[in-house]
Amino acid sequence: MFCKLYPEDEMTDRAWLCTRKGLFELRRRQGAWQVERLSFPADPVTMVLPPDRSGRMLAGLNLGHFGAKLHASDDAGQTWHEVVAPAFPPQPEGAEGPEWKLNQVFSLERSGDAIWAGTVPGGLFVSRDQGETWALNEPLWLDPRRTQWMGGGNPAPAMHSVCPHPANPEELLIGVSCGGAWRTTDGGQTWALRATGMRADFMPPELAGDENSQDPHLIARCAAEPNVLWCQHHCGIYRSTDNGANWVEHKAAPSSFGFAVAAHPQDPLTAWFVPAEKDMRRIPVDAALCVTRTRDGGQSFEVLCTGLPQQHCYDLIYRHGLAVDETGTQLMMGSTTGGVWASSDAGDSWQTVSTTLPPVYAVKMG
Repeated sequence: MFCKLYPEDEMTDRAWLCTRKGLFELRRRQGAWQVERLSFPADPVTMVLPPDRSGRMLAGLNLGHFGAKLHASDDAGQTWHEVVAPAFPPQPEGAEGPEWKLNQVFSLERSGDAIWAGTVPGGLFVSRDQGETWALNEPLWLDPRRTQWMGGGNPAPAMHSVCPHPANPEELLIGVSCGGAWRTTDGGQTWALRATGMRADFMPPELAGDENSQDPHLIARCAAEPNVLWCQHHCGIYRSTDNGANWVEHKAAPSSFGFAVAAHPQDPLTAWFVPAEKDMRRIPVDAALCVTRTRDGGQSFEVLCTGLPQQHCYDLIYRHGLAVDETGTQLMMGSTTGGVWASSDAGDSWQTVSTTLPPVYAVKMG
């Protein structure tokens, strides 16, 4: 199981695949990606936080009847131990909204000395001790507007995007499906909606522009130009150049629908998407897998399909299934049917890593 790539010393040499049957660590050795290690064999792994400089990692598991769990590693994934998972407080009698019970750890991100976790249902938790303990962000959870969120394709709202600001660890922009985009500048003490310009065509016309009803599938920030954000929305592709205050829609062929988006870490004009058919089919357009890329801020899009299956392909890329490395040259994506592809030239061409892995929930590079 390998794919031949172009060896460059500066390229990322590690990737992690969260799958229905475990966490796969891949290594790039002598220009080839190979599976180095499998952790949690046969267990669904919903999200991973790659190691920091000390080797600390976190992995979220969803064990069905046994519930959502969280594990930590202090040696970059060689060994793991269970830690306390985020937990909601007791639900008051008659409280509106979904059950106050952790269903899934859906996102994990570092910001300064904090780790933030987004969950299903749409809760946001913070840890100040490397994931040993967690606190629910009550200002957002207790905001009366939260009870208007809905699950879309999930039984409960999903907090899928946590976008830290690289220059201000107390500032976050988060995305909720379906609950729009929200921003805090004071570490979560106060929050404001940031979804002006997004439109939800599944809502009645008079509510299509309601910020609290939007369904962003994923939001990604450009690290070098943090005011630039990209969003793959249920109803299109959006870009913001003012830190989420306003969003502008951009049209792409063969489709503006999809789940995944990757923002170039250095170039604010470049981003990648994986188009699909909406709403009920959710397969590649014409059963041909491709990636679309813009290099001019969404004014135009290239269709990148060299090396990707172009016939009888029904792979869907989930919202966390596409990743780009810190150089902006290497990408990797994994699909619902266990296909994994990698690119070493910013998406111009792709090589097959595997077609036989379990369904891929998330891809991380580091």
